[in-house]
Amino acid sequence: MSKPRLPLHCLPGRHPLPWLASLLLGFLLPALALAQLPNDADSSTEEAVEEVVHPRVSPHDSRDYRVLRLDNGLTALLVSDPEADQAAASMNVGVGSAQDPEDLAGLAHFLEHMLFLGTEPFPEANAYQGYLRRHGGSHNAFTAPQDTNYFFDVEPEALPGALDRFSQFFLSPLFNPDQLESERNIVHSEYMARIRDDGRRENDVLNQVLNPDNPTTGFSVGSRETLADRPVNEPSLRERVIEFYERYYDANVMHLSLVAPQSLDELEEMVTERFAGIADRGLERPVIEQPLVLEDSLPRYVELQSMRDSRQVSFMFPVPDPIQHYRHKPADLLAHLLGHEGEGSLFAVLREAGLADGLAAGVGRGDERHALFTISVSLTPAGAERIDEIEATLFDAIEQIREQGLEAWRYEEQARLAEQEFRFQQHGSTLQSAMRLAMNLARFPMEDVQYAPYRMDGFEPELTEIYLDALRPEMLLRVYSGPEVEGERTSPWFDTPWRETSPPASDTQPLAGLALPAPNPFIAEDVALLEEQHERPSQLLEAPGFELWHMADASFNTPKVEWRFSLQNPDASSDPRHAVLANLLAGWLEDSLNEEFYAARLAGHDAEAYAHARGITLAFSGWRDRQDRVMRRTLEQLLEGDIDEASFERVRYRLQREWRNAPQAALFRQGHRTLAEALMRPHWSTQSLLDASRELTVVDLRDFRERFLGELRLQALAVGNLDAELARREGRLVAEMLAPTLSREAIPDLTPLRADDELPTLHPLTTREESLVLRYLQGNDRSLETQARLAVLGQVIDTPFYQRLRTEEQLGYVVSAGYSPLLDAPGLSLLVQSPDATSGEIQAHIDAFLADFGQRLAAMDDADLAPYRQAVHDSLLQRDTSLSGLTNRLWRALSFGDTGFDRRERLAQRVLAVTADDLRQTWPGLLETAIATVAYDPGDEPSDVTALARHLEPLPEADD
Repeated sequence: MSKPRLPLHCLPGRHPLPWLASLLLGFLLPALALAQLPNDADSSTEEAVEEVVHPRVSPHDSRDYRVLRLDNGLTALLVSDPEADQAAASMNVGVGSAQDPEDLAGLAHFLEHMLFLGTEPFPEANAYQGYLRRHGGSHNAFTAPQDTNYFFDVEPEALPGALDRFSQFFLSPLFNPDQLESERNIVHSEYMARIRDDGRRENDVLNQVLNPDNPTTGFSVGSRETLADRPVNEPSLRERVIEFYERYYDANVMHLSLVAPQSLDELEEMVTERFAGIADRGLERPVIEQPLVLEDSLPRYVELQSMRDSRQVSFMFPVPDPIQHYRHKPADLLAHLLGHEGEGSLFAVLREAGLADGLAAGVGRGDERHALFTISVSLTPAGAERIDEIEATLFDAIEQIREQGLEAWRYEEQARLAEQEFRFQQHGSTLQSAMRLAMNLARFPMEDVQYAPYRMDGFEPELTEIYLDALRPEMLLRVYSGPEVEGERTSPWFDTPWRETSPPASDTQPLAGLALPAPNPFIAEDVALLEEQHERPSQLLEAPGFELWHMADASFNTPKVEWRFSLQNPDASSDPRHAVLANLLAGWLEDSLNEEFYAARLAGHDAEAYAHARGITLAFSGWRDRQDRVMRRTLEQLLEGDIDEASFERVRYRLQREWRNAPQAALFRQGHRTLAEALMRPHWSTQSLLDASRELTVVDLRDFRERFLGELRLQALAVGNLDAELARREGRLVAEMLAPTLSREAIPDLTPLRADDELPTLHPLTTREESLVLRYLQGNDRSLETQARLAVLGQVIDTPFYQRLRTEEQLGYVVSAGYSPLLDAPGLSLLVQSPDATSGEIQAHIDAFLADFGQRLAAMDDADLAPYRQAVHDSLLQRDTSLSGLTNRLWRALSFGDTGFDRRERLAQRVLAVTADDLRQTWPGLLETAIATVAYDPGDEPSDVTALARHLEPLPEADD
């Protein structure tokens, strides 16, 4: 498999960033259609527009597109999606940390922070954030080596006001001197929050062995040290920020994307009115000429110490950045062959020998001229002792590709799969679309902004051989990371011990058994679209122990189907031992089918098994055609497959590694997990799962499978492009194979618990060095009325909490407040993670805020409350943006017993009825009872959460 990595910094730290792997090159496609031609824009906007282009889009894409180049050089992509219920924008600026001056590491990142803190028309530090929050929006930004990307989403009718504020980032930022110190502290907090992350630590070491003249190898986050006040006789820090902004922020390197339900003409007018005034300084996107690696320094072998109990080796080779050849994608065929996981693959051979449990191949660390082709192998402890053999086997696999692998049919198979994906592309949310398109717009010709990641114009063997020729021993940079490494040196910014080692002996023998993949038998042939569309699921089958729900859906214009099967057993999570066994069984099922199903995954058929409190869910996603093969084979393996010792040990090792590493996770995540352990039953701690796993054997797992399958209840849901007859036939087949017998009443529920005064402050089991407070204000029952009130309160409290504790009081980088239900149990969470303040100090700040927030509520009337209420309502009813997202929402509803599939609509109606008086009535009770607190300072002993929460009673169920 291929997983490119992109170093970046996400800001401002409270709204999660949709992950970026899909924003750059993914996989590819030929057959397409031109976008529908829009009406001409009116003359007033034409004056600011230099060029209009219509990009190529999928034949099933009903959205309208227009690409503009304004007179000032700014490029804007407009997407009119009449069905969108959120508007989104993303501005990609072609400058990043690679342009940091040598004496101010992190300046680009610091500038990104400063743009959020006031502009001339909107000088308040929270003007932008507050407006978005009042109108159901979110925002964030990131700084990468060559890009800084700012993005938001908002209710469509609020888009003009959001763009008013957003556009001023690039027209009239204040760079408020009163905010410099506080924002420098926030940047430093972000740095400290990530100083123990293994990815950052490895990158810090890698930067020491790459070419120091390549500007992507510097320290990019920034800290109090690197952003310190300048000497008296030099320009101040604020002056340097302004100088950087004026030097690099230019309309010619800005690429804006808007996705919204408004017409193209309306969107064009919004853009030209607000962005045509951005300065045109005649700049171009900076080009990095210096090579990423000095070839005369190779081969090179590096080892570094990991924080986590994890071992990995990466084999890196300098290559030209393949983005230059996006029309042919020459490196993708090599990544496909080296990253394959089927029979005879490099990974299959290493796994069979007990050396590896994961492998990824592909191009990363690209700077648009240079890149690293990387094969990363996740190692077992045995594999860490035999890296030289793994290297020899890798070069044997590369030699096999040289001799047999560069065949046109292999490329054409990839192109065919890319064509299918593009033809039936699902766009995701408006925010994901806007971000992806803005970044693509910065890298590809305007007409290819949608098509570029899929485009494969034909096999070019000579071009592919250039990349293949780079994969030679003398061009290797090998990097191993493991917890046992003792380094002779320490990396400068993330304190990582590392050392260089000698090359392996030349007589190391490779492992045997390598073979290139055969043609893929899972590629769908029948991709006809069915037109049947249902409003909500209906029950097709009901029998003792079994129920099947079905919903035909054609709204995503894809002949794909999502299946969910919940295999429920009364004892699946009755204690940590059973919970571990359920995880082992699900993990074994995936592991034992990995080689056989890898080709299916490449063809678009996914099969996943995961354990939960009620048992195990089997999830199937993919093309309607040939999906039955994957489903049948999965069930055959579950029922009859041999659970061998090697597979059992592989899966147990992966689970144990995950549980051992849990204390290394981000501290705020550990706080939420600790809260869930206390207030949900059953919910076992990672330490209890780890302890239980140590005593289990392969015989225990075989026995568990027999008992588990012998007492089942089966709940199934099929959603997508299939009719009732096919759903009934395939659902009945699964039920006949599993033979479920248990009633619904036989399966215990996952139960939210009521916090009480006897529950003490809880301390997570963690190795992190920061402090944390998570204050949880729990509703008094699970009714829709209580959920509605707390959801609106969460919307109201978000921005003032963030503004006060993060921006003004500078307590830390991770600060958030909002609605945070546990299942259907309503609650508000207030969280601060700090590198400097103690938990006691944080608690005092939270107490002071809560006292003042009551006064804010007292002054609020229904007119003030209306936008917050509407934002919650619209968020609840937000449209599904993918078939999998729709299915997962319906699946959650079914798990709550919402067989009418209308619970969110009923809750949304309750939200609109919430008044300011309702909030004032609810607020005192939240502060007086049912408060749970998770807190941590370095050195705190972890709490026995299970014992401390054993007395808690269930939170009363809904009466509505």
